[in-house]
Amino acid sequence: MPSPLHESLLLLFRNRPALAPELLRDALQLKLPQYSDVRIESAELTDVQPAEYRADMVVLLLRRRPVLGIIVEVQLSRNERKRFVWPAYVANLRARFECPVCLLVVTSKESVARWAAKPIDMGSGYLFVPWVLRPAGVPVIRDPAQARADPELALLSAIAHGRNADSDWAASIASIANTAIEGLDDERWKLYFDLLMTSLSEAARRKLQAMDPAKYQFQSAFAKRYVAMGERQGKAQGEAQGKARGRLEGRAELVMRLLAVRFGTVPEEIRQSVECASIAELDEIGERLLTAATIDAAVGAH
Repeated sequence: MPSPLHESLLLLFRNRPALAPELLRDALQLKLPQYSDVRIESAELTDVQPAEYRADMVVLLLRRRPVLGIIVEVQLSRNERKRFVWPAYVANLRARFECPVCLLVVTSKESVARWAAKPIDMGSGYLFVPWVLRPAGVPVIRDPAQARADPELALLSAIAHGRNADSDWAASIASIANTAIEGLDDERWKLYFDLLMTSLSEAARRKLQAMDPAKYQFQSAFAKRYVAMGERQGKAQGEAQGKARGRLEGRAELVMRLLAVRFGTVPEEIRQSVECASIAELDEIGERLLTAATIDAAVGAH
């Protein structure tokens, strides 16, 4: 089953089809044919449609007729079978639209990028070579105007560089990305904001949350949301009977809000479980929900 990160990265390309050719042109320096339109096509690449012959996404560039097909594959781990099916994806899409086709592999790990970039021996001296977008190759978006014009690229930039050893630098890129997504509709903002936060290192996440709006010009919405969350948590603590009870209620409230941001509506039985949890148990839930695929996995339900 695809992971949440896999599906979230694909969503960036679905929401902005032009992102694929932008990355090929700007990040990988591939010369593209002239085109006037970009659209998403069916990713079924055979008439029989077995699961392994369904690509993650197909983006088609057009100039009255198809001029380039781009197969987008999000690859988060090594899978040797893909080295056999990727060339089939390209051949089938080329036959369908009778135009050139390339394969773009997007990954969040340098080790997977090195594996995916290795030429595939097709026999008789023919080598098939995928185009691979490695984390280090994702453009660094530091211009707020560019980020607002292309929030998906800004978010991809924060995802790729959010665990850089220089946490101040990573947090500044995340800050620009957050500014870019703050004007989106609530549904997209919640999903993008969750993806942004889970992609940062712990150090970068702390610095982003603690940013002073007076020093970081592009932090207004982020600061307001976290200040409001802190005020609600403080209010719960103040109204509780005793400091220990206040910390517990505040922590439970924060965990509930993070679960809602990550997974949507929280079932009543999980809400009750969180409300009855100890601070140690709440801390464990907070750590698990950053990578858990389901809300049950996040709270440790069996």
